[in-house]
Parts: sequence; C-alpha cells; structure tokens
Amino acid sequence: MMRQPFVLLIGLLISGAIYGQEVGSKSYQLMLKTLLSHTVPETAVGEVDELNFVLLDAREMGEYNVSRIKGAKWVGYEDFTLDRVEGINKKSKILVYCSVGYRSEKVAERLIAAGFTDVSNLYGGIFEWVNQKNQVVDSSGNTVEKIHAYNKVWGLWLRRGEKVYE
Repeated sequence: MMRQPFVLLIGLLISGAIYGQEVGSKSYQLMLKTLLSHTVPETAVGEVDELNFVLLDAREMGEYNVSRIKGAKWVGYEDFTLDRVEGINKKSKILVYCSVGYRSEKVAERLIAAGFTDVSNLYGGIFEWVNQKNQVVDSSGNTVEKIHAYNKVWGLWLRRGEKVYE
C-alpha cells in the first residue's frame, strides 16, 4: 500500500525533470499531498504575514547559510536535538520550515511530542515562500535572490530566485 504514493511521487519528479520550469502548481500541490504525512497542523505561506511565529529552519546548515526566512533560527534535521530549542517557551506559536515541508514536518512532530503546544509546518516550505514572491535573507540580514534548491531534482519545484546546489 505504501508503494503507490512512492510510485506517484517518482512519476511527478520524472515529469518535472522532463518539463523543467514548466512544472505547474497543480503538480507541486499533488507532490506535497503525496510526500507529506500531514500529521501536524500546516500554515499556508499567505497566513504567515498575519501571524507572529517563532520561525525554525529544519534544513541543513549549508542550506541555511545560503538564505533563510528573515528571523528564522536554525535547528537542522539530520542531527536535530531539543537542545536547539532551549529557551523557547513551549506555548509559543512555532512555525517550522524546510525546502518543501517533509523535514520540517518530522521536526514539528518531535516538538509536539516534547510538549510544544502550538507548532505548525509551513506548507510548501521555503520553496513555496519564494515562489510566492516573499523575500529571503543572508546571514547579515540582507535580502538575496539565492536559495538553496537541495538538489537538481527537488530544485525543479523552485520557480523563482537563483538556485544554489552547493
């Protein structure tokens, strides 16, 4: 049963590779619905401007160093520990993001399990943030066009900005 969503996801990635920048938002939305488990609340990019969140970046440090959403704190994914969220009130409104939402969903699950009460995942991740013309900043807080695209396959879903793969 788990094989069917995986096959669908592979098909979407292959079709994205064939059509390159012509990947439509319907394909992107279908990929997100297939990839994510939807086990935590999700916040749409358009809702972020209206709400005050503690932003946590669940990408790897190399991705974070290229650019991030302004004010985001790096927590990582592969080596994430709760030590990285020490000092954050467990009742704070927390929004976790990564490239498209998979890694951030897993970190959000861990935060909820640790007793954080108001945690959500940024639906579509930083890719959707940039695709909807929102700004990202570098480590000095300067607005930049560069965005780490994770790899060339996943980078197909990023339609704006200057893709970085290092």
